[in-house]
Amino acid sequence: MIVALRKLAAVLVIAASSACAPAVGTGGTVQGTAGQPVNVILFIGDGVGTAYWTAARIAADSLAIERMRVMGLTDTRSDDSYVTDSAAGATVYATGHRTYNGAIGVGPRCQAMFRADSAAVMRNPASCDPLESVFDIAIGAGIGTGLVATSAITHATPASFGAKVPFRRMQPEIATQLAATPIDVLLGGGRGFFDGTLRPDSANLLTGLCSRAACLSTAADLATYRADDRRLVGLFAQNQMERAAVRQPLLAEMTRVALERLGRNPRGFFLMVEGSQPDWRGHANEPLSEVQAEMVDFDDAIAVGLDFARRNPQTLVLVVADHETGGLSLVMQGDTLAARYTTDYHTGEMTPHFAYGAGAERFAGLRENREVGRMLVEIVRNRR
Repeated sequence: MIVALRKLAAVLVIAASSACAPAVGTGGTVQGTAGQPVNVILFIGDGVGTAYWTAARIAADSLAIERMRVMGLTDTRSDDSYVTDSAAGATVYATGHRTYNGAIGVGPRCQAMFRADSAAVMRNPASCDPLESVFDIAIGAGIGTGLVATSAITHATPASFGAKVPFRRMQPEIATQLAATPIDVLLGGGRGFFDGTLRPDSANLLTGLCSRAACLSTAADLATYRADDRRLVGLFAQNQMERAAVRQPLLAEMTRVALERLGRNPRGFFLMVEGSQPDWRGHANEPLSEVQAEMVDFDDAIAVGLDFARRNPQTLVLVVADHETGGLSLVMQGDTLAARYTTDYHTGEMTPHFAYGAGAERFAGLRENREVGRMLVEIVRNRR
């Protein structure tokens, strides 16, 4: 199954690779340069600890991350817990600030503000100790922005880059903010939060959004898309996308199309791509083969990003995790390698990160997640 998935992803990406931004490099492998990145591709593996990468390497002949020789470990704690969640875990990368578990793009003071006057906060959720994000800075500077995920695009990780709400469960409000914010690319699930079917107000945000954006709803739509300067909105499931074995489109194809669209911006871009579902396999303590399928899907998307960076040397590719999920270890059960878990929630262990391309060397070594976030903010701020 995994080999077939990888072959399918390779065929789709290779067939359309000429549509990406033009090559400007020599074709050699660039591990890290001191240059200022023009483009940033941030890959977030939700729940991905070291054992997840080990599982992927066992499943695949080779991994894209093997090209990334700048490596380190990330301390993933949040402001209020040694064990973070995906909301705080993504907000820290988007803003450089740790916050409380459950927070989307807002700071720790939001909790006290909500306790003091919850009605006022709910009338204007984005006013609850909002944190400036890399997307806020990029949009203000004319730099392209994009979000790609295999979850709903309103889920915690992508939401943390494009929305500001006190609680991650506020997905209808997150959709409202994403629709109103001029993010160039939104690709993932969550159509119901935009078309009204999963909204308590039944509002159809797509009516206005699709009047000024290219809107896609199927893998076939994505395969035939030709980039122009309009916003690109692809919502491929009513809520969450399917698991890797049956997912259409695959994460690699969504990443390729996002780069095709964002590569048109001469000011550069910041693209966040989340492999959302390794986390879900860990929460459910699923068999090793299911973890491996998600990880190979994620690594195939990273390969697309690395190929873009090879052709466009002013690109930084950074692979991180928000946290580890499940306390996964790999053990022998008789003659078979199997997954063993210690929890159905997250753990506080440090997670590996990998960097490649322009400015990659600054991410080497042991880093706090807020250090990584601050460096990303600095990179984008210096592009203004």
